[in-house]
Amino acid sequence: MKDDGFDIKSSLAERSSAGHAKSLISQSLAKSKTLRDMWKLRFHKYLAERAPPRTLQDVLAESGEVDSNVLNVAPRGWQIIGDIIIVHLSKDAYQHRHLIGEGLLKLYPRCRTVLIDMGVKGAFRVPAVEWLAGGKNTETVHSENGCRFRLDAGKIMFSPGNMNERLRMSRVGAGENVLDMFAGIGYFTIPMAVHSAPKRITAVELNPVSYDYLLENIRLNGVDDIVTPVLGDCTDATPDDTADRTIMGYLNITDRQLEAGMRSLKKGGVLHYHEGAPEALSYERAISRLRRTAEKLGREIEVLGTRNVKKYSPGVRHIVVDARIE
Repeated sequence: MKDDGFDIKSSLAERSSAGHAKSLISQSLAKSKTLRDMWKLRFHKYLAERAPPRTLQDVLAESGEVDSNVLNVAPRGWQIIGDIIIVHLSKDAYQHRHLIGEGLLKLYPRCRTVLIDMGVKGAFRVPAVEWLAGGKNTETVHSENGCRFRLDAGKIMFSPGNMNERLRMSRVGAGENVLDMFAGIGYFTIPMAVHSAPKRITAVELNPVSYDYLLENIRLNGVDDIVTPVLGDCTDATPDDTADRTIMGYLNITDRQLEAGMRSLKKGGVLHYHEGAPEALSYERAISRLRRTAEKLGREIEVLGTRNVKKYSPGVRHIVVDARIE
C-alpha cells in the first residue's frame, strides 16, 4: 500500500524491527546487570573467605560488656558435636563463664547448647559436664564422613581427635567378618558398615547407655543388615576364630582383653590394637604385649604398622598398632 510515495508496510516493518531491537537491548542490559550482580556476590564471598575468621574474643569485645582481662582468659579452643559446644575453662575463665557461653552461641548461631568439660568419671568414662548456656537438652546428632551419630553429649564421649582413625576404618574391611570389641555408639562400626561393605560386623558393647545409642545409630544409618549388636562384656561375648579383622578401640583396659581379641581372629586375621602409651615408650610396650600374648596362645604376629592418633593426657599418647595374627 502506498500513499504519496509512502510505503506503509515498510514503515511498519521498520517500527517492528526497531521495537525488537529495543527489546533485545533491554534484555541484554538486564542480563548484564544480572551478571554484574552475580560477580559482585562472588567477589564479596571471595573476600569473606579470605578475611580472618571471627574469634570468641572478637564477639566478646563487640558486646562492650567485657574488659581486657576477660579477653585474655577466654578459651581459644573447644569441641562442636552436632549442635552442642563443649568447652574447657580455666579457673580464671570460669569466673566469666556466662559471658563466654553466650559469646560462643553468638559465634556459632547454628549451635543451641554450651557445656563445660569437667573431665570424665567411672569405668565407662562418662563425661562430667556442666550446663553453661542455651538449651538444656544435651542429645544431638553429629554428622561426619557421610555417617550420623546420635548421642547424649552429657552421657557419652565423642572425641573429634579420633576422626582420622574413624576415616581409616571406613576404608578397610570389605567383604570381611569384623569384630568391634568396644563398639560404644558405633564409632568405628558405623563408618565401616556405611562405606566398606563388610560381610558382617559384630559390635560388642558393655555400657547399656552406649548400647542403646549403638542400636539407634545402626537404624539411623541403615546398616541393620550388616551389623549385629551384642550387649555384654568382651571377655564373655567375644567369639573365637570367627573374625577376619578385630578392632580393640578402647584405652586403659585393652591389654586385659588381648587374649580374647587374638582368639577371635582366624589365621591371618588383622588386629587393630589401641593403647594409651607413655611418650617415652612410644610403640614398644604395645608391640611387646602383642608378642607376649601371641606366644602364650601359640600364635605369631606380624606388625603391619603403627599410628599416633592424638595426645591423650600429659606425657601419654593414644596409639594404634596394626598386626596380622597367624
